[in-house]
Amino acid sequence: MILPNSRKTLAAAAVLLVLAATPAAWAHHGWGSYDSTALTTLDGTVQSVSFANPHASIQLESQGKTWFIVLAPPSRMTTRGLPDGTLRQGQTVSLDGYVHKGEPAELRAERIRVDGKSVELR
Repeated sequence: MILPNSRKTLAAAAVLLVLAATPAAWAHHGWGSYDSTALTTLDGTVQSVSFANPHASIQLESQGKTWFIVLAPPSRMTTRGLPDGTLRQGQTVSLDGYVHKGEPAELRAERIRVDGKSVELR
C-alpha cells in the first residue's frame, strides 16, 4: 500500500527525472542550428568514421578542409543499408546536407551517395 506522502514523493521524483532528462534531449536535437535554407553538396574522401550513438559521423576531406559530418543514428544507418563497416577511411562519398550556422566545417547530412547507392538519412 502506498501512503499519500509516498505518492507525492514518487510524483516529485518523476517530475525531477523528466526535468533532468530534458536538457539532454534539447541538446541532442538542436537541428535549428543548421542552415536549412541552403542545401550544400560535398564530394570528398572519408578520413575517419564513428558508428556510435546518438549519431554516426565521419570526418570528410572536401573543398580544401576537413568537415565534420553528422549522419543518422546507427540503427537508422543499418536499416537504410549502411551498417557498421560500410563507410571506410579512404572511400569517396558525396553528401547533401545543411551547414551548421556557428561551425562552418560541420554539416548535417540529409543523404549520402556511396558505392553507387544513394541513402536518405532523415
